[in-house]
Amino acid sequence: MNQRRSFLKSSVVLASALSVPAYARAAQTTKVQPVERTLRLYNTHTGETLRSIFWAEGQFVPDALKDINKLLRDHRSNTIAEIDPQLIMLLDKVSSKFGGNDVLHVISGYRSPETNRKLAAAGGGVARHSMHLDGKAIDIRMPGRDLTQLHKAALAARGGGVGYYAKSQFVHMDTGRVRTW
Repeated sequence: MNQRRSFLKSSVVLASALSVPAYARAAQTTKVQPVERTLRLYNTHTGETLRSIFWAEGQFVPDALKDINKLLRDHRSNTIAEIDPQLIMLLDKVSSKFGGNDVLHVISGYRSPETNRKLAAAGGGVARHSMHLDGKAIDIRMPGRDLTQLHKAALAARGGGVGYYAKSQFVHMDTGRVRTW
C-alpha cells in the first residue's frame, strides 16, 4: 500500500513538473495582440488623409480596406486596386516602431500598367514588373522622422523588399522576397 501511495505521489509531482515548463513556454510565446490596428495615411499627390482602424477583433475591417485601397489608388489614372493585406500589416509593423501615431506620407501605392509604363519609359528607375502593379508595394516617408530610421525600421520588419531613396526622400517597401537596394 505504501509503495502504491508513494508511486502515485511521485507520479503527480512528475506530471506537475512536466506541465509547468510547457505552460511557462506557452505563456512566453503568447504575446498579447492589439485588439485594434490603425493606420494614418496622407497621399502626397491628392492631399487626401485617412485614419483607419483596419484590424479589429482578430480580422481585417472590409470597409477600412476599401478606404485604404482608394487612398492608395493610382492618382494619375484614378484606378483603384486591391492592396495586399500583408502590405497593410507591414505598414502597421513599421509605424508601430515609432509609436504608431505618425502619419505615413504616401508617394506611390498602386500603379496601373499604363502609369508604370510611362514612368519606366521616362527613366525614373521604375521597374517594368514593379510590385506596385499588384498592390504589393508602397513608397513612403514620415515627416519629422529621419529617413534613415524609417529605412532601418523597414529592414528590421523583414516583410519583403526595401529600397532606400535618400535623394527623393522616401523608402520603398513591398511584400516580395526579402531584398534591399
